[in-house]
Amino acid sequence: MGHHLHFETQAIRTQLEQTQQKEHSNPLFLTSSFTFETAEEGAALFQGQAGNLYSRFSNPNTTELAKKLTLLEGAEDGIVTASGMAAVSTSFLALLNPGDHVISSKSIFGNSKYILDTILPKMNISVTYVSPHDNLSWESAVTQKTAMLFIETPSNPTLSTLDMTFLGSLCKANDIIFSVDNCFATPYLQQPIKFGADLVIHSATKYIDGQGRVLGGGIVGHTDLVAKCYEYIRRTGAALSPFNAWVLSKSLETLAVRMDRHCANAATLANFLQDHSEIEHTYYPHLESNPLYEVAITQMSQGGGLVGCQIKGGKERAAKFLNALSMHTLTANLGDTRSIATHPASTTHSKLSEADQLSAEITPGFLRFSVGLEHIEDIIRDIDQAILMSKP
Repeated sequence: MGHHLHFETQAIRTQLEQTQQKEHSNPLFLTSSFTFETAEEGAALFQGQAGNLYSRFSNPNTTELAKKLTLLEGAEDGIVTASGMAAVSTSFLALLNPGDHVISSKSIFGNSKYILDTILPKMNISVTYVSPHDNLSWESAVTQKTAMLFIETPSNPTLSTLDMTFLGSLCKANDIIFSVDNCFATPYLQQPIKFGADLVIHSATKYIDGQGRVLGGGIVGHTDLVAKCYEYIRRTGAALSPFNAWVLSKSLETLAVRMDRHCANAATLANFLQDHSEIEHTYYPHLESNPLYEVAITQMSQGGGLVGCQIKGGKERAAKFLNALSMHTLTANLGDTRSIATHPASTTHSKLSEADQLSAEITPGFLRFSVGLEHIEDIIRDIDQAILMSKP
């Protein structure tokens, strides 16, 4: 299947070869291991010959998903993992060495920050956090020991847009691995490798699945980096199950059409909230109020399916608002067909100190919406009535 095909076609037509059963939809390979025709074949597989050996190492279903993600991101190679956090942690632990230094955006997922703050220092790996939009701070944070620059764009949860062209050039000039968590945008809206990324991380649990069913993650990028990540996963066991890989590969077939609807709904909601008298500020990459709007429209073909806002009244008002919602789901997940409302300061980022929350622009009244596939009028109606019901 050639690279000249459009995204949607690649997502649908990238499949395993048919078995002798001539199935139309790829089958599940629910087996822990694979057999050898001869003793010599088994020995060759253990020495690195291509083929399936053990499902912690490889499986036709995980191979198909990895190939598809790699193709859609425009990468050289890829692997899949048990979850998004398995992908994040693998990218750090497989590629960093004692004494290394990491530069990270302040605006990242709380669990990613936990790894950087708590696990990596045990290995004598240090981290410097930088404000997402301060290019001079990125440059001044680079040291001779800097081995990786890690970002999310758009970021979790405030949807900050980071200039990947600038950061990619900075990394290339200093021989630094540029790693981008592309979970919020998905490869349909944005391919970080085009802007200089060496590694792209995914929580496939979110938009790639799209229906809140299974966990999964992915790492794609330069062949040498992916190979090191593969060796780490093979030996530590952060492997994706064949069933989850099968589900996620099928999910990718509808990613484009789902993201089109997510983005259309989210853009409409963002404009509604931006004009609402009870909302202090609205966060959405493709709003002109975004400080890096010009960068966002260059990097992302659409604005994504997430919207953030600050509601007047702080934490108490935010809680009343959430309790007044009648249709939105209250859960820590995102990227579902169902619209989801979250208060990051008390849930997903609650382990951060108040100072760290504010440094990442997570205010007490900040709300994050994962805008689903319901009719947009129903989504807005539910939010509008909850704003009214939560007024003091």
